[in-house]
Amino acid sequence: MAESKVAIYGAIGANVAIAITKFVVAGVTGSSAMLSEGIHSAVDTFNGVLLLVGLKLSKRPATPEHPFGHGKELYFWSLIVAVLIFGLGGGVSFYEGIQHIRAPEPMRDPTWNYVVLAAAFVFEGTSFLIALKQFRAQAKGTPFWQALDRSKDPTTYTVLAEDSAALVGLLVAALGIYLGYALDMPVLDGVASVVIGVLLAGVAVLLIAQARGLLIGEGIRPETARAIRAIAMEQPSVEDVGHVLSMYIGADEALVIVDVNFKDDISTGEAGYAITAIETEVRARFPTIKRIFIEATEAPQAGAPPAKDGGAL
Repeated sequence: MAESKVAIYGAIGANVAIAITKFVVAGVTGSSAMLSEGIHSAVDTFNGVLLLVGLKLSKRPATPEHPFGHGKELYFWSLIVAVLIFGLGGGVSFYEGIQHIRAPEPMRDPTWNYVVLAAAFVFEGTSFLIALKQFRAQAKGTPFWQALDRSKDPTTYTVLAEDSAALVGLLVAALGIYLGYALDMPVLDGVASVVIGVLLAGVAVLLIAQARGLLIGEGIRPETARAIRAIAMEQPSVEDVGHVLSMYIGADEALVIVDVNFKDDISTGEAGYAITAIETEVRARFPTIKRIFIEATEAPQAGAPPAKDGGAL
């Protein structure tokens, strides 16, 4: 979580400075694309604050009403951030672009636009590199796209997505301003604003889909479930393994329930030791699985010591 905060603080710092500068220059030059970029940076700043709120709330301890903690707070706030990117970032930029296309205004000297866009690219690029460094550290050698698909920490990949969209948006804005001024076609500035709006909406849809899956109970990957079955089957007292039910309850915490069928002649003591061994091995191989419950589908025979660890019999 500390690494995630570094990425968010970097993004907030960059976006505050960039948003103020963009709005000032948009007012001076009358550029629609620059105004859209200013809106984008302002929304990104507010989104960073919301992600920090989500991080703080997700670390609250468990309560009787929330026995598994508040880890999903992070998913809720990341969903709010994605909706804001779609509505305020994408929607307003698209609307502003359409208005400029319908009533284009001649652009004044675009020099300051280029200066601001270049400075913004440096700041956004720095923020992106900070977030990318933190993400790569969390990935621990996993290939980038694979790590991105597997990540359950919305803070880092949301900042990555926002910064990526920002960098592409800056290039689009620069192209729209240049062509609009060089060709004396101010309508192209509005077209650039529309493209930026569509870009932000597309990024937002991807983030919404990711947050939705986590909020409604996304589980561990199939290959992880198969590995847990294999671990259980290594125990001599286990005859078969049924369902492996799971759900992420936080950015770095998953809950797993395993149905285990013990052999007919196994005592409760032997079953208990098997459960302890399964839980120990699973936690060692998959640190994210912090809560694991073993359910016996066939009741072992009584007459031996109970399990030492919290497996369900």
